[in-house]
Amino acid sequence: MGDASAPPRSDGATGDRAQQGTAARVSRPFRLSDSAPRHPEPLPGSTPPPPPPPPAASARFPDAPPAESWTDPATRPAAGLEETRTETTARLRPLRPEPPAESLGAGRPFVSFAEPYTEPHDSETVDPRPTRNRARVAAAAACIVLGLGLIGGAATGSWLTGDGTDEPGSRGAFAAAGELWHSVPVDQLFPPTVQGDGAGPGGADRTWTRIAVAPDSGCQDAFDPLLRKALAPVGCLRLLRATYTDATRSHVTTVGLLFTKADAAAMTSLKTRFKAEGLDRRTDLMPRPYAAKGTVAADFGDTQRGSWTVSVLTDAPVVVYAVSGFADGRAVTAPQPAADAMQSGATTAPAQAGLGQEAQGLADRVERGFRKTIVSATGKPS
Repeated sequence: MGDASAPPRSDGATGDRAQQGTAARVSRPFRLSDSAPRHPEPLPGSTPPPPPPPPAASARFPDAPPAESWTDPATRPAAGLEETRTETTARLRPLRPEPPAESLGAGRPFVSFAEPYTEPHDSETVDPRPTRNRARVAAAAACIVLGLGLIGGAATGSWLTGDGTDEPGSRGAFAAAGELWHSVPVDQLFPPTVQGDGAGPGGADRTWTRIAVAPDSGCQDAFDPLLRKALAPVGCLRLLRATYTDATRSHVTTVGLLFTKADAAAMTSLKTRFKAEGLDRRTDLMPRPYAAKGTVAADFGDTQRGSWTVSVLTDAPVVVYAVSGFADGRAVTAPQPAADAMQSGATTAPAQAGLGQEAQGLADRVERGFRKTIVSATGKPS
């Protein structure tokens, strides 16, 4: 509303002031004070009338205007904008100023975007990722345990059933070796001629010729009582024996294969005992020879034994042994085990005659042939 009592000015200021007032009313936002009655400006030289009394206070609007909430000049609103409104509740919170009407496009709603979400990191927040990681680790561990259990069960089942594996040293090969005594020809176990390259004293070559094969039998009369007692833990399934002579026919040697009733563990235990207690070196534990009538070994008896060797196998239920003596029936008063008779510098009669080399050399080659027979029977490479 305008001031009708104001005198007109000749310089056109009245028109400019009216235009400014109109622009101010358009650009300035509406205030509550605009609704109050306005008094005309006093004339020059007159006394201004007293201001009207203030309106009565209400429950909605307080008497005192709200204090400004900006302390930093940089955060004060720009000129021409209304100051930030505050609620008149017990807890005052600043309200965001409404955007000016002219800044919005015609017919377009005002849209505000929420602030981006970030994971809380206070001490009371529990991150679910460690729980998921622990669950994954537990699942992986369970799979590993299950896999190992299946593998172990398969291995145990294979061992209990023999698993059909015939590799040398396996349970299948061990069982197959124990049955060769009745399925392999005698010429394969005890060849008619055995070559012993470098098997004699000083590395001399030896050739042994088979002169007799004993019928397969038990162990009742094959060993001295103490040796039979030492072999009792593995039992006696079958005993195969053959007697050889050297190229000069001056020495005779009986070689034997004792097939036992034991398993691999019992054979290992027996081998350990023989080695620990030196049972293969005791003269009261010598194997007996096989004296075949009508041969150069006809007089090969207990008193003619000069040297011997006993070998307990662990990959087959077999004990390989050999005992040697003189072909002329000469008695030996101080027999000596082959390992001692073969020592350099030994001066005993068996050592000087090479009986140790006779027994050890022939036993070694029969044992090698027997291992080859196991490989041939099982069809597996060594």
